[in-house]
Amino acid sequence: MFTKILSIATEVPKIKITQLEVINTIKKIFSKKYLQKFEKMIPVYKNSGVKQRFGCVPMDWHFKYRGWKERNSTFIKNATQLVENAIVKCLEKKSIKIKDIDAIVSVSSTGIATPTIEALIVEKFSMSRYIKRLPIFGLGCAGGVLGLARAADLAKSMPGKKVLFFDVEVCSVNFQSNDFSKKNIIASALFGDGAAAAVLSTEGEGINIENTGEYTWKSSLDIMGWEIIDSGLGVIFSRNIPKLIKKDFRKITNTFLKNNNLELKNIKEFIPHPGGAKVLDALEEVYDLKNGKLNHSRQILKNYGNMSSATVLFILERAIDKFDNKKKGRYLMTALGPGFTSGFMNLKINNKI
Repeated sequence: MFTKILSIATEVPKIKITQLEVINTIKKIFSKKYLQKFEKMIPVYKNSGVKQRFGCVPMDWHFKYRGWKERNSTFIKNATQLVENAIVKCLEKKSIKIKDIDAIVSVSSTGIATPTIEALIVEKFSMSRYIKRLPIFGLGCAGGVLGLARAADLAKSMPGKKVLFFDVEVCSVNFQSNDFSKKNIIASALFGDGAAAAVLSTEGEGINIENTGEYTWKSSLDIMGWEIIDSGLGVIFSRNIPKLIKKDFRKITNTFLKNNNLELKNIKEFIPHPGGAKVLDALEEVYDLKNGKLNHSRQILKNYGNMSSATVLFILERAIDKFDNKKKGRYLMTALGPGFTSGFMNLKINNKI
């Protein structure tokens, strides 16, 4: 018995932000103290693989100091609206009624809400008073794969019932305008905002989730995450991530596949969370893929940026939209996040949903 993805939809804010706008804004923010140093870092933006992204706040929002309270309230307001829109799209695609949802799983790492976002959604849509809720925080970019895996497990434990999964990230509120560090500059070159929603069940027509798995590196807690500071969340990530991928990821992937009686040659398409352009380069090297094989990931990165956990669902949606009969078979979704952890999901795709 497999859990199936019955429907999937994505949503972004209305504000489109080009990479040139980001460069010009960050330049103004740091021009008084760090103009010459910033000029030397402009190649970071040009080599990021990002052409544009969408944000819940305009770039000039960062000209003024924003404290943790303001940032988080902005996160809650915008995250809730993004999720509402994504859910409506997702349900309408397959004519699923909100009253038929029996459980809801939410993923986010770019803000904190208690009651959590899915509780706000339950109230907004007047969902069942007996609905099961599972909020997940802190998985970062791995949240799309690992959160979807948790939703799949929940659906399998409730045969025939429908589980609503969503992830939402409002990365734009977390740029730190008083932090001229390379990691903060890299974050400004990569991150955008977005949300995704999916409905899962063991019954109905959809994409089979055949296997899921994860791996957490030893002594790797400082590779990726958040630093809690007075003005909110400060990004933590290591420049060694591409090196770790090249060193370990093939072996880790092979172990996951072997445990499920599969090999790399059985994978029709790869759907990796992009992280950044260098991560995709490393993955192509690890999997012996020619340029273009990770086109779905590169195109989402280019047009939407890195939306943390939500990104991989955007890539999956694009892969489904571009699906043809030649692409039937197994797809491998992967993502990396704080822990330092990799998430895996093996999908069987035979048709569009």
